[in-house]
Amino acid sequence: MPFIEPDEVPELQIAPGCRARTPYGKHLMLSHLRIEPGAQVPPHSHPHEQAGMLLSGRMELTIGDETRVVAPGSMYIIPADTPHRAVAIGPEPAVVLDVFSPVREDYVRMTNAYLRQET
Repeated sequence: MPFIEPDEVPELQIAPGCRARTPYGKHLMLSHLRIEPGAQVPPHSHPHEQAGMLLSGRMELTIGDETRVVAPGSMYIIPADTPHRAVAIGPEPAVVLDVFSPVREDYVRMTNAYLRQET
């Protein structure tokens, strides 16, 4: 699957007001995430490395003990097992492109469950 049509990737609700499309390969996963204004990805951690870039909107991002307001073009790297959270601030959604390595099996399970419902 070298080319991906975003509309063909199931959209997952990962938290209220937070929807992601998560195509993946053998060793990494992309996540095109939309966070509605005021919605948040609650504090969590996982064993995967995560890197990302804010594409549009504004977001308050906490990684470990540090919190910053990030603007489009801002990039970040979240080490494995590091607590983090994100909140969309301002009048428009925050749109983020994240990369995970290795692949997040929880998102794979959510995608597979969604696909089973569709058939």
